[in-house]
Amino acid sequence: MNLIGLVAIAAGLIIGLGAMGACIGIGVMGSKYLESAARQPELMNELQTKMFLLVGLIDASFIIGTGIALWFTTANPFLSQIANLPK
Repeated sequence: MNLIGLVAIAAGLIIGLGAMGACIGIGVMGSKYLESAARQPELMNELQTKMFLLVGLIDASFIIGTGIALWFTTANPFLSQIANLPK
Protein backbone atom coordinates (compact mmCIF):
# COMPACT_ATOMS: atom_id res chain seq x y z
CA MET A 1 0.00 0.00 0.00
CA ASN A 2 1.38 3.36 -0.97
CA LEU A 3 1.43 6.56 1.04
CA ILE A 4 -1.59 8.06 -0.73
CA GLY A 5 -3.71 5.08 0.31
CA LEU A 6 -2.54 5.35 3.90
CA VAL A 7 -3.39 9.06 3.95
CA ALA A 8 -6.90 8.24 2.70
CA ILE A 9 -7.33 5.62 5.44
CA ALA A 10 -6.02 8.06 8.06
CA ALA A 11 -8.39 10.80 6.87
CA GLY A 12 -11.31 8.38 7.05
CA LEU A 13 -10.34 7.37 10.57
CA ILE A 14 -9.97 10.98 11.68
CA ILE A 15 -13.40 11.92 10.34
CA GLY A 16 -15.15 8.71 11.39
CA LEU A 17 -13.78 8.48 14.91
CA GLY A 18 -14.22 12.22 15.42
CA ALA A 19 -17.87 12.01 14.38
CA MET A 20 -18.45 8.97 16.57
CA GLY A 21 -16.84 10.63 19.58
CA ALA A 22 -18.76 13.86 19.09
CA CYS A 23 -22.08 12.02 18.74
CA ILE A 24 -21.47 9.90 21.82
CA GLY A 25 -20.34 12.93 23.82
CA ILE A 26 -23.33 15.04 22.85
CA GLY A 27 -25.69 12.13 23.53
CA VAL A 28 -24.29 11.52 27.01
CA MET A 29 -24.31 15.23 27.78
CA GLY A 30 -27.90 15.61 26.56
CA SER A 31 -29.08 12.72 28.69
CA LYS A 32 -27.34 14.14 31.76
CA TYR A 33 -28.88 17.54 31.03
CA LEU A 34 -32.38 16.08 30.90
CA GLU A 35 -31.71 14.11 34.07
CA SER A 36 -30.45 17.15 35.96
CA ALA A 37 -33.26 19.36 34.65
CA ALA A 38 -35.80 16.84 35.89
CA ARG A 39 -34.17 16.81 39.33
CA GLN A 40 -33.85 20.60 39.67
CA PRO A 41 -36.12 22.46 37.24
CA GLU A 42 -35.16 25.86 38.67
CA LEU A 43 -31.62 25.46 37.26
CA MET A 44 -32.84 24.57 33.78
CA ASN A 45 -31.95 27.91 32.10
CA GLU A 46 -28.43 27.97 33.53
CA LEU A 47 -27.82 24.35 32.60
CA GLN A 48 -29.20 24.88 29.10
CA THR A 49 -26.76 27.73 28.47
CA LYS A 50 -23.82 25.60 29.58
CA MET A 51 -25.03 22.64 27.56
CA PHE A 52 -25.27 24.64 24.32
CA LEU A 53 -21.81 26.12 24.93
CA LEU A 54 -20.36 22.64 25.33
CA VAL A 55 -22.22 21.34 22.26
CA GLY A 56 -20.55 24.09 20.25
CA LEU A 57 -17.13 23.19 21.59
CA ILE A 58 -17.60 19.49 20.90
CA ASP A 59 -18.79 20.21 17.35
CA ALA A 60 -15.90 22.61 16.84
CA SER A 61 -13.36 19.94 17.72
CA PHE A 62 -14.97 17.55 15.22
CA ILE A 63 -15.04 20.20 12.49
CA ILE A 64 -11.38 21.05 13.13
CA GLY A 65 -10.51 17.36 12.80
CA THR A 66 -12.47 17.18 9.54
CA GLY A 67 -10.63 20.23 8.24
CA ILE A 68 -7.26 18.72 9.08
CA ALA A 69 -8.23 15.44 7.41
CA LEU A 70 -9.36 17.26 4.27
CA TRP A 71 -6.17 19.30 4.29
CA PHE A 72 -4.10 16.11 4.37
CA THR A 73 -6.05 14.68 1.43
CA THR A 74 -5.85 17.76 -0.79
CA ALA A 75 -2.60 19.52 0.13
CA ASN A 76 -0.71 16.56 1.53
CA PRO A 77 2.53 17.65 3.22
CA PHE A 78 3.85 14.09 2.98
CA LEU A 79 3.89 13.98 -0.84
CA SER A 80 7.38 15.47 -0.90
CA GLN A 81 8.55 12.40 0.99
CA ILE A 82 7.43 10.13 -1.86
CA ALA A 83 9.72 11.92 -4.31
CA ASN A 84 12.71 11.40 -2.01
CA LEU A 85 12.19 7.65 -1.50
CA PRO A 86 14.84 5.41 -3.06
CA LYS A 87 13.53 3.26 -5.86
